[in-house]
Amino acid sequence: MALFSLDRLRKLLPMFHDLFGRGSGDYNHNDPPEIDKLWRKFNERLNRLFKRKGTGGDDPDNDSGDNNYDDEASKRKGLRFGLIMLVSLAFFFWMVTGFFIVQEGETAVVMTFGKYSHMTSSGVNWRYPSPIQRHEIVNVSQVRTVEVGYRSSLKNKQPQEALMLTNDENIVDIQFAVQYRLKNAADWVFNIRDQEGTVRQVAEASIREIVGKNKMDFVLYEGRDQIAVDTQALMQEIFDQYQLGVQITSVTMQGVQPPEQVQAAFDDAVKAGQDRERQKNEGEAYANAVIPKARGTAARLVQEAEGYHDQVIANAEGNADRFNMIVAEYQKAPVVTRDRMYLETMQEIFSNTTKLMMDAKNGNNLLYLPFDKLISQTAVQPTSSDENAPSASSASQVQAPVQTEGDHSGRARESRDRGGR
Repeated sequence: MALFSLDRLRKLLPMFHDLFGRGSGDYNHNDPPEIDKLWRKFNERLNRLFKRKGTGGDDPDNDSGDNNYDDEASKRKGLRFGLIMLVSLAFFFWMVTGFFIVQEGETAVVMTFGKYSHMTSSGVNWRYPSPIQRHEIVNVSQVRTVEVGYRSSLKNKQPQEALMLTNDENIVDIQFAVQYRLKNAADWVFNIRDQEGTVRQVAEASIREIVGKNKMDFVLYEGRDQIAVDTQALMQEIFDQYQLGVQITSVTMQGVQPPEQVQAAFDDAVKAGQDRERQKNEGEAYANAVIPKARGTAARLVQEAEGYHDQVIANAEGNADRFNMIVAEYQKAPVVTRDRMYLETMQEIFSNTTKLMMDAKNGNNLLYLPFDKLISQTAVQPTSSDENAPSASSASQVQAPVQTEGDHSGRARESRDRGGR
C-alpha cells in the first residue's frame, strides 16, 4: 500500500496554499497549481520568515557577502523546516491509514509482517500501518454453501463428483449441498489455502465413505436421512481434527438415483416391485374382509345350533317331567285326571279354532255365528289388494269344524265309562 497517492496529495494542496500562499490570488480549486510552483512559493515564504527573525531588519553596515551568507543560511533553514513539516505530515497520514472499520457479524485477522497477531471485534479498530501490519476481514456470521455433484441446478451435473460405489458393488448418482459457517477466522485464513475447494473435497470424501458402507437399496430409499446425518458428523470430525475453523450446519440430499444409463431398467424393476406390493396389499385386504365375516357366520351358526340343542333338551325334559307328574296324579284319581286332561285338550283346541254350535236335539236350526271372533280376526289380518280375500276368509271360517252338544256329552260319557272299566 503506497503512503501517499496522487489523489491524496492533490487533496492536501489547498491546505498548503491556505497555510503559506494566502493572499496570492493565483490558486484555483478547480485547476490546482503545479507541485513545483507551490513548493517554490512555500520555500520563499519560509526564507522571508526566517530572514526577518534572524536579522531583525536591514543593516546598512553589512556588506554584500554577509547578505549572501545570510540568504543561504536562511534558505537551508527554511528547507530543513519544510522537510520536517512534510515528513511530519506524511508520518501523520501514514499512521491514520492504520484505522479500519469492521462491520457487525465480521471479524478482522491482524497480521504482523505476515504472521498472525490477533483478531478484532466489530467497530473502529487500529493497527500499525503497512507494511508493518495488515488485516483481512472475514464474515463469520454468513452461512456458506458448497454444492457437490452439481452446480447451481440439478440439471448441471458433475459426474466425477456424483457417481459413487455402494457396498454391494452398485453405482448411485448423488447430489447434495453442504451449508457451513466459520467458527474461527484465524484457522480459516491460515490453515486452508483453497477454502471452498477444501470444503468440497472433505464433503465428497466423507459421503463416499458413508455410501461405501451401505447397500444400494438403503441409500436410495430409507437411508437418505441417515446418510446425511452420518456425512455431517464425519465432516465435522475431519474439520476439527485439522483445525480448519469450520462449523457444519446442515447436509441436504438434493438427488439420489441410479445412473442415467440404467435408469429405464431400474424404473421397470421399481414398478414391478410396486405392483407386487399392491397385489399383496389387495390380497391381504380381501383376506381381512372375508375371514372375519366367515368367522362371524360360523360363530353365529354354532350359537344357533347350541341354542336349538338346549331348547330341544329343555322341552324334552319339561315334557318328561310333566308326564311323570301327570302319571302320578292319574294313579291317584284316574277318572278325574282323565276328564281334566280331556277338558284341557278340548279347551286348547277350541281356543284356536272358530266354532259353530247348533242345537240339533231340539230341532232348532238356528245357527250361532261368532261375530266377535270374526271381527277380531278381520282386524288382525293385513289388508289385501285382492277383493276376494275377505270372502275367502269368511268362507273358511264358516267351514270350520262343527261340534254338537250331543256329540260332546256322548264323548264325555264314553270316556268316563272307559275309566270305570
